[in-house]
Amino acid sequence: MDYGLIGKLEKAKRYAEDRKRFRFNKFDLTFHGDNNDHHVTYDNGVFNCDCEFFLTHSRCGHSMALEILLKDMIVETVEAPQ
Repeated sequence: MDYGLIGKLEKAKRYAEDRKRFRFNKFDLTFHGDNNDHHVTYDNGVFNCDCEFFLTHSRCGHSMALEILLKDMIVETVEAPQ
């Protein structure tokens, strides 16, 4: 392995351990729920999920799991306009 690349890999490992270096602005993912897959998006503090619960509550287990997983890596979530 290239010695320069070894140094970059070590630096990358340090970066990866410091979650506050990362800020997700938007993403689109498939969440594998217990019963079905769900389409979840995040755009500048606003989550959206295609599950029925989210449609009536603007939050769901899928979006809250991502909030927990990405703590300090996303801005505080804002409820989507109804």
